[in-house]
Amino acid sequence: MDLEKKLRNIGISAHIDSGKTTLSERILFYCNKIHAIHEVHGKDGVGATMDSMELERERGITIASAATNVVWKGTPINVIDTPGHVDFTVEVERSLRVLDGAILVLCSVGGVQSQSITVDRQLKRYKVPRLAFVNKCDRTGANPYKVKEQLHDKLGLNSVLMQIPIGLEDKLEGVVDLVKMKAIYFRGDNGLDVVEEDIPADLKDEAEEKRELMLDAASMFSDELAEAYLNGEEIPQEMIHEAVRKGVLARELVPVFMGSAYKNKGIQPLLDAVVRYLPAPEDVENTALDLDDGEKEIILKSDPRMPTVALAFKLEDGQYGQLTYIRIYQGVIKKGDELYNTRSKKKFKVGRLIRMHASTMEDISEGGCGDIVALFGVDCASGDTFCNPSLNYSMTSMYVPDAVISLSIKPVDKKAADNMAKAINRFTKEDPTFRCYVDEESNETIISGMGELHLDVYVERMKREYKAEVTTGAPQVAYRETITKRADFEYTHKKQSGGSGQYGKVCGFIEPLNEEGKNYEFVNEVKGGKIPTEYIPAVDKGFQASLAKGQLIKFPVVGVKVTVNDGQSHPVDSSDMAFQLAAMGAFKEAYMKAAPEIMEPIMKVSVEGPTEFQGNIFASINQRRGMIVSSVEDGAICHVEAEVPLSEMFGYSTVLRSLTQGKAEFTMEFQKYGKVPKSVSEELIKKYQEQNKK
Repeated sequence: MDLEKKLRNIGISAHIDSGKTTLSERILFYCNKIHAIHEVHGKDGVGATMDSMELERERGITIASAATNVVWKGTPINVIDTPGHVDFTVEVERSLRVLDGAILVLCSVGGVQSQSITVDRQLKRYKVPRLAFVNKCDRTGANPYKVKEQLHDKLGLNSVLMQIPIGLEDKLEGVVDLVKMKAIYFRGDNGLDVVEEDIPADLKDEAEEKRELMLDAASMFSDELAEAYLNGEEIPQEMIHEAVRKGVLARELVPVFMGSAYKNKGIQPLLDAVVRYLPAPEDVENTALDLDDGEKEIILKSDPRMPTVALAFKLEDGQYGQLTYIRIYQGVIKKGDELYNTRSKKKFKVGRLIRMHASTMEDISEGGCGDIVALFGVDCASGDTFCNPSLNYSMTSMYVPDAVISLSIKPVDKKAADNMAKAINRFTKEDPTFRCYVDEESNETIISGMGELHLDVYVERMKREYKAEVTTGAPQVAYRETITKRADFEYTHKKQSGGSGQYGKVCGFIEPLNEEGKNYEFVNEVKGGKIPTEYIPAVDKGFQASLAKGQLIKFPVVGVKVTVNDGQSHPVDSSDMAFQLAAMGAFKEAYMKAAPEIMEPIMKVSVEGPTEFQGNIFASINQRRGMIVSSVEDGAICHVEAEVPLSEMFGYSTVLRSLTQGKAEFTMEFQKYGKVPKSVSEELIKKYQEQNKK
């Protein structure tokens, strides 16, 4: 069997604390990649294998997705452990971009939590087929049946139980396989011995009932199975597997497995399911854009004989230089091959080729079709496409959200400044959502990203990995300005001093643009050549330049439609520059008449905590000018969804912890821009004016 048919590229995605990294650790153990199991919050001080960054071990969270390669019963599997924090959303996005299938891990107590919904949305965006694994069935309050229902109700997935538990909470012994109709126990050291026995008598009826439901769901994908099922015939296991695989590949069926990664129960059947139901590279359609043919879409073939196409989806700065993780979509890559980077338009030779295993690596001579490997010492950026020099393809770019929060950052001395520059250079290369620029007015270095935790982690990494001692300023929110009514302009720019003069006149009006996803529109209604056609782009350029800074607090202006309907030119003194300056003057004249307002980023905040603290959670959101969108009580846990201005969310994690005895947690992501209340707006303008006086 060819590698392309057998290989599996899978991701493990879930809400924070559902046990993804613990599950990865068990997968490595059962595939003989590691010989001892380490825990995430390990008392042995080692920490989980996949969390190789010191910071990840301290915080017990996954920050960077790690890639490793294992073999299960002869099938090679590339496993990518993705972060759950929305602040590291680009890591999740990148990993999903190159995966063929995923395991959605859920906690049997917490069920479908806020982050599970975000992760599911990402899986849907990239059309990734998935299996669900209900973890932590050994915990008090475990209820895998409830989680299966939530997958259906909250995520709209056609979830089907493939197993039922034998005992729950501290009595969890194993699972019943509804395809084989056997009880499976995990005995011996670390659950290494998988033992099949008859189903316990008290579970027989339930197993029969759940098997009927499973067969009913699977029969939708196989006429043979439907026929055998209706005629009451004996159904071969292989027929069930084929039908379920069809449903999974069509993304219309989500098989649900269960167990406890921590207690070493249920992992081996999950690995069997990965091989049985998740797609091989050739089962997934991947496309590229042909840059030589007007970005025409080309379907890539998982064929080793075709010219190579690969995507660099992650960069890492190892001790031996830059490591570039790539996914090979077409063809093969061998040591010494020449490849072409279609973004930088440069050719390079493949030096060292590596297969990664978390933070250790093995040298290989070639990477096969569909494989995930790493290259050493290639100068590139994340998201670059590498092709055979005969092609000029680009894999579609990844969705990169805008930054919502900024910090000013200052090195303490010259040495720290050099190290900080190195760190920033690397971080901006490997994470497109982390940005850095120097503010022209204050001359400060500003870093911006997806949230407080995101920037915190980078500042911490500068100190640890680059020995760059830095001090940070107060977080700065990315405000915007906009206009609320129509205002006319009639502006003449003329300058008469020695030599040729400058002359340009523009007339028209600006008005609010209320189109989703559009910030600026330019309409040319000039008749009779009052402004010669060649100067119209200069007028447009002048207005666009004016949007960079508004006049209230000098933040970018959004939501403006400019209509130019008249003007005047001079046969000698008119030029591109003159009309550009005329447009800038016209915008300045009309802006304050158009009743400008300040807009602020509104975050979608999801809080989860014990129901007893619901009142406290509500109060903490209301105090922050928040609007509660929904509140659902689920047993002893309440889920609160709210919309809160970002400027009010600083330090919220500390407040939430103290209000709920550390039992609640929250996630937030950018939702939209909203109008700032009058009192806050006045305060912002006053603050800006005071700063400018200095």
